Amino acid sequence: MNINLPAGFDPASRVWIYQGHRPFTTLEATATKHLLDSFVRNWQSHGTPVKGYAGIFYNQFIIFMADETASGVSGCSTDSSVRLIRQIEQQTDIRLFDRLDLAFYIDGKVELISMTQFPHALKTRRLAAGSLYFNNTIQTKEELESNWPSPLKDSWLGVRYLNQAEAASPAPAK
Repeated sequence: MNINLPAGFDPASRVWIYQGHRPFTTLEATATKHLLDSFVRNWQSHGTPVKGYAGIFYNQFIIFMADETASGVSGCSTDSSVRLIRQIEQQTDIRLFDRLDLAFYIDGKVELISMTQFPHALKTRRLAAGSLYFNNTIQTKEELESNWPSPLKDSWLGVRYLNQAEAASPAPAK
């Protein structure tokens, strides 16, 4: 799956991904996009403009990107983006900091499965090694373009849980 990112950003550009607990409505997406655009136009780190980008993807994720080859990103400039996400949460009533929901691309749409339900989804085969997982722990533009989403088996989650599930499964009869 291909995501459209702006050209001219270094592959090592830093990325932050915020996942909503539900999709944005059309009105919410429009208002949020205006906030993101305004923020990026004015994003600074110690008085220096940040070469940045922010967008909504799959109607459920907000992604920030900063090209640190152009200018560094300080803790204060990162904090300002977090404050914007908190503002968006308040305006839309969409939770964007909930890390206990895992996002998968199933049947042409984003589907959230709670971390507590994840083992059951594997056991019942709702999810499999090839299921597309949105790994929101990635940190660079290059990873974003190549590994988001990616097959569950290729993610930290797959390494941790698929190996456990395989070990717990009985061996096939000979």
